[in-house]
Amino acid sequence: MDNLTQYLNEHTHDELHPSEIAKLLKDLPEKSFNEAVQAIPKELIADVALELPDRYFEDVVESFTTKEIAESLAELESDDQTDFIQELEERDKEMAKEVFDELDSEDQADILQLKQYAEDEAGAYMQIEVYTANLEHTVHDVIKDFAELRKKDELENVSYLFVTDKNHILRYGIGLDNLLVFDFDKTIQENIEENAEKFNTIVGNDHDDIRDIVQKFQEYDLSSLPVIDEKGVLVGRITSDDIYDIINEQATDQMYNLAGVNDDAEEDEDIFKAGKSRAIWLGINLITAILASLVIGVFEETLQTYVALAVLMPIVASMGGNAGTQSLTVVVRQLALGDIAQHDAYRTIKKEVILSLVNGIFFAIIMGLIASIWFDKGLLGIVIALSMIINLLSAGFIGSMVPLLLKKMEIDPAIGSTVILTTVTDVVGFFSFLGLATIILL
Repeated sequence: MDNLTQYLNEHTHDELHPSEIAKLLKDLPEKSFNEAVQAIPKELIADVALELPDRYFEDVVESFTTKEIAESLAELESDDQTDFIQELEERDKEMAKEVFDELDSEDQADILQLKQYAEDEAGAYMQIEVYTANLEHTVHDVIKDFAELRKKDELENVSYLFVTDKNHILRYGIGLDNLLVFDFDKTIQENIEENAEKFNTIVGNDHDDIRDIVQKFQEYDLSSLPVIDEKGVLVGRITSDDIYDIINEQATDQMYNLAGVNDDAEEDEDIFKAGKSRAIWLGINLITAILASLVIGVFEETLQTYVALAVLMPIVASMGGNAGTQSLTVVVRQLALGDIAQHDAYRTIKKEVILSLVNGIFFAIIMGLIASIWFDKGLLGIVIALSMIINLLSAGFIGSMVPLLLKKMEIDPAIGSTVILTTVTDVVGFFSFLGLATIILL
């Protein structure tokens, strides 16, 4: 707790950063955590709770009254307020209602508006607080109003001025640097008309898929994006900090899915829930392992005749699995980043197959020589070499094709890909190795 106290003492309230407080709290032992939470400045309670991992959320909110939480929640922007209320509802609906009732009517309306959007819609991630100007306003008046709001700390992270007409229809987005070179005595419309094509604005619809919004941020290097409804009315904005969080969440989900682990279950402190999620995938893997064992069982006589085959078998399967994982990881990640277009499937598969084939031939020669010398049997080297080429070739094909196929079926490419890949590389590896051994050696 000493580090936290020192940090609080060394900084004024304007300098305190919730993420730094959260970092210091995470480093504390469990016995000191509850005591240290009480030291959080009251206006930062909600902000710090959102910065901490989910498992700490309940401990933080239970340390304060609903009124204290509501007062700190009022300091947040609408998107963060909504995130907090939804997080609290998952843990304690009654407390969430009490906190919600403590908020003023404007904050309540903002939260209700954002909660109507589905989790994957752009509207669920936007801030309703947006500084706008009318086309008929003079630049001088706009800058004056903006400066006053900024002094009152009612605006933050503003880099664009969104310009609407009298019906609140979004017309333009103007960077503040452009605004400063305008003629201050003219209206915004008069200034824009002098070079209108310069101010074309990238927008998002409130019901757009958030993945499309993320792609726009990456493609156009945006710091914020105006969000409109179906009538073109400006309803909010999405800022780059929200996009960073979404990208991190998507990357985490992808990693977990590739490992057959559920993100939500792993964040939950309930051991049974996490264990059940993992057990499902382990059960599927068990079935695929049994399938591979059945293939081995078919060639029991061959294995009894040449014991050396049992020694070399894992090498074939392991090399195929690793080669397939390389292709799978590359394709899944490129799909997530939008680097593979719909017409790129053939090119992607071709590339991965060629890479796997080249590596297969290279390592087949090496392993063939090793096996020939190791067991003093040239034909055994030929068997394992041919088997490795076949297995690595199939691994590259399956590792690249399965994610593309799942994407085509609108299924997350990371889900189930590893199970399919493992099954194919094990079955093909064992079958080709033992099958070739039966043909060539017996």
